[in-house]
Amino acid sequence: MSGSLATILIFLPLAGALFLWLLPVGRLAGSFALLFALAEIGFWINGLVEFDFDGQEAQFDQSWTWFSDLGVSYHVGYFAFSFWLAGLAVVVMAAAIAYGFWVGRERPRAYFGLMLFLTSAVVGVFSSQDLLLFYVFFEAMLIPLYVLIGVWGGAGRLRATVKFVIYTMAGSLLMLASVIVFGLSQGTFDLVESGTSDSTWIFLGFAVAFAVKAPLFPFHGWLPDAYRESSPEVAAVLSGLISKAAVFGFIRICFDKFPGPFDDWRNVFLALAATGLVYGSLLAFRAPDIRGVIAYSSLAQMGLITIGIFALNIASVSGAILQSVNHGLLSATLFLLAGTIERRTSTGDFNRLGGMARGRPALATVLMATGIIALAVPGSAAFAGEFLILAGVFGTGWGWAAVGAVGMVLAAMYMLRLISAVLHTEPGPAVSKTALDLRPAELGILVPLVACLLALSAWPAGISDRVIQNSAGFPAFRELEP
Repeated sequence: MSGSLATILIFLPLAGALFLWLLPVGRLAGSFALLFALAEIGFWINGLVEFDFDGQEAQFDQSWTWFSDLGVSYHVGYFAFSFWLAGLAVVVMAAAIAYGFWVGRERPRAYFGLMLFLTSAVVGVFSSQDLLLFYVFFEAMLIPLYVLIGVWGGAGRLRATVKFVIYTMAGSLLMLASVIVFGLSQGTFDLVESGTSDSTWIFLGFAVAFAVKAPLFPFHGWLPDAYRESSPEVAAVLSGLISKAAVFGFIRICFDKFPGPFDDWRNVFLALAATGLVYGSLLAFRAPDIRGVIAYSSLAQMGLITIGIFALNIASVSGAILQSVNHGLLSATLFLLAGTIERRTSTGDFNRLGGMARGRPALATVLMATGIIALAVPGSAAFAGEFLILAGVFGTGWGWAAVGAVGMVLAAMYMLRLISAVLHTEPGPAVSKTALDLRPAELGILVPLVACLLALSAWPAGISDRVIQNSAGFPAFRELEP
């Protein structure tokens, strides 16, 4: 089974989607979808036990010829960093599906089938070892997201959907041109067999597409509307998971296949990332609602992660990967918490909230625990990730490290503001004394996410010390500075 694990992780949720769409399961659609999502986690855990972190080759590698004349293959497998991103994907998608099941979404067969289809596409992105296959999965993510935002979103969902599609399609068209030119020039689209390229234009085609997906400043125009108008679980997936496709792309494609242009343009992307870090943090601090804070904090955190990737040393890259997993879990937890608060108060505006800690110990505990980890207090997983990034980027230039430190301070400020506005101060007009605490089902969704963050806080080296050693199987990682 281990040799086919990557294929199982891709096609199990796709089989679940087809099962829901083709069979008359009715209101049981949510139960079946959750069952498939939990099975996906089980297979990933089995892969974690079998993963050889000491090896320097892709694990669970499987390859079949797709188009022999063009050198295109179905080639999947995992390096350590992409396997952790796949783990993040299956956990966050399971939590999102469980939340949608708890809320009771309309047209459940269509809704949960799309969520499982999205799971398949995201896992496919992280496992792809063929460039054209990567592009297929990368674009496949757009299909369910378009429908999930446009049909089940809020009042402004149409505007949010149009902006999201325009931005992402523009980036995708650039990437398609780069995929074709790179593959034909190399004589193969296989990421393992192909060599490197010195073409700046091909590199930029990929880099801009990933900058839109992250998003990085100034390619973030789709972010505010999409995050605010999506349902809470879809916003959790957008922020916590879809943005990590850019992390995979920057490392596996831009860094590994274009070492020359990557180095030439690193200062430009460091500048964009640093600007996004400060700009997003300031907007998060001024945002008037919960979702606004989480949305703009995601812009800031993706800026910090990108700084780690482009700093080009072992500490910063391993910190960026660790922080990608941290941010995915934190952002998903916060968006789902925002959903529980909105269900009780019908609003996320700070001027109508307040005092929710009184009589709601479970809500206060989960929000405080998540917020404290997001604050990056010493001993937390976020602190470990951010410290590694700053330690690594300091070798590139103390100015970049100073910007990162400012971003950490601003993150503490906007997270403290969010916690205070929701839990403390005087109760606002939307907060009823009869509003319930978190129910057992909601705790069953949120507590495992917080538990994952606590586990990473206890042992961040489980990710940071292992990703570089295994990923040395492709050349760029072998040339990283200590």
